[in-house]
Amino acid sequence: MGTVADWLGVPRHTFSAVLGVVTASGHNNADTFTYFRPDFDLDTERERREQAGVGEIITENDLYSDVRPALASLRHAGIWVAIAGNQTAKAARMLRDLDLPADAIATSGEWGTAKPSHEFFQRLIATTPGSADTIIYVGDHRDNDLAPAKAAGMRTALIRRGPWGYLWADDPHVSSNADWIIDSLDELPALVGAVT
Repeated sequence: MGTVADWLGVPRHTFSAVLGVVTASGHNNADTFTYFRPDFDLDTERERREQAGVGEIITENDLYSDVRPALASLRHAGIWVAIAGNQTAKAARMLRDLDLPADAIATSGEWGTAKPSHEFFQRLIATTPGSADTIIYVGDHRDNDLAPAKAAGMRTALIRRGPWGYLWADDPHVSSNADWIIDSLDELPALVGAVT
């Protein structure tokens, strides 16, 4: 988000604070941009940033330290692993280029449907080799991840990380939709082993 703040000409701490308020009040995260520029259009700005040479970049440094070891442990245990989220098609290509230990990587930009839509979760289920009730879906967002994944028939885990994970970890809606609340992806191998 720092590079987006830079692009908008807003101090990073200010952008981060407004994002926190938007998140805490339950608004769409995209609303953050319109506080600074009421005419902001995400797709247009993404294209402008690409043309200016400061477009989207995902590198190894953007990953949490537990991502590679946890996913590798799951795959070593014979667990099918997918990464899916609300990102651009370019983000999917960059994630694939990182050669992450995952069987599938897909984004809303590729699928043409985004979380929390029912269609996104149906695409995810169709991508996996099992049925919905064999999937443990991990996310940090109460409304975009846990509730729709649970409604689609999956088991769910809230990961307490990032602003949303911490904000909603004790939320009653999370309690009713999350089968587990975890602090790290490192917890997944033991959790999956206990339920499979």
